[in-house]
Amino acid sequence: MAESNFIDYVKILCRSGKGGAGSAHLHRAKYVPKGGPDGGDGGNGGSVILRGNRNLWTLLHLKYQRHVFATDGMPGGECRSFGKAGEDRIIEVPCGTAVFNAETGKFICDVTDDGQEVVLLKGGRGGLGNWHFKSPTNRTPRYAQPGEPRQECEVIMELKLLADVGLVGFPNAGKSTLLSSISAAKPKIANYPFTTLEPNLGIVSYRDTRSFVMADIPGIIEGAHEGRGLGLRFLRHIERNAVLLFMIPADTADIRHDYAVLCNELEKFNPDLVDKPRVLAITKSDLLDDELTEMMRHELPEGIDVVFISAVAGVGLVELKDMLWRTINDERNRIPETLTHRDLDTSHRVQEEDDFVIETDDMPIDDEDVELEWDDEYWPEKYEDED
Repeated sequence: MAESNFIDYVKILCRSGKGGAGSAHLHRAKYVPKGGPDGGDGGNGGSVILRGNRNLWTLLHLKYQRHVFATDGMPGGECRSFGKAGEDRIIEVPCGTAVFNAETGKFICDVTDDGQEVVLLKGGRGGLGNWHFKSPTNRTPRYAQPGEPRQECEVIMELKLLADVGLVGFPNAGKSTLLSSISAAKPKIANYPFTTLEPNLGIVSYRDTRSFVMADIPGIIEGAHEGRGLGLRFLRHIERNAVLLFMIPADTADIRHDYAVLCNELEKFNPDLVDKPRVLAITKSDLLDDELTEMMRHELPEGIDVVFISAVAGVGLVELKDMLWRTINDERNRIPETLTHRDLDTSHRVQEEDDFVIETDDMPIDDEDVELEWDDEYWPEKYEDED
């Protein structure tokens, strides 16, 4: 069987660049005695940045890219010359990508908008050159700051499709047929369970050039939250849908029971899904006459909008669109939940600008130019001029 191109889960090792060391150079030139310190600052290391791209629909382009490393900053030079900054690495991801720490499982950030940028790992700052530390009492500082170290973290990226309407139902409930009837999407349709093996998106045209996005999720069966059927893999795509359209065929034995099973599976997977707006569509209604339709109305679940449709015969599709559009607008008018960027755990965090502290301690320094290793205890408070 051919491998699917729909990739919604990848694990990547990311690493930012370390900052370049500052230079401890002393100016030397003919006819310039005691030229003094002129060591330049090191360059900042490159950062790893996530950027949302609405033209991407899967994480396929990252499937075989297991490492994303930014470059290091270069050390400073003489004459107060700055070291070259490291190059950032930008990872393009589809909108709706959630990022987690692979080791701890901790949520890091969400990328939901096109062009949105999130700094996943910040590059280390370059160290200061020795000319920053000269003073009337310390005219020849022979030390400089090393650059900040790099950050490294293995992350998991999960794609959760962003759609206005998500189709929820058992296999062969008519979800793919409906999507193909009211949009230009061409999902696979066949007369056997689990025809849909990956989510499909379609743009549904509405009145006055308006439209909304509908997502066809692979069929759910009882016990899906425990791994049965296609298991948990595609249930997470329902989390980002504004409205859930439950689809139950008219020839089912017990509509209320089927509806309760679907609701139970969603609740067991994520209790927050219970609060999402819902619409119930009774599919394959072309099999019913008026008398059977009236009898069935008394067997429907309470507290939910219901519409009888037939995607093949085109029955009830306009009423369904109207109902979905009203529900979508009602949901959009609610105050949206703010998505926050959460920092990595403290072992991967970079100090903010105001938190950077220089600790001092006395130790001898050679006269030659030096590039010091990172050591919090290696900061001479003062170094008197030997001359």
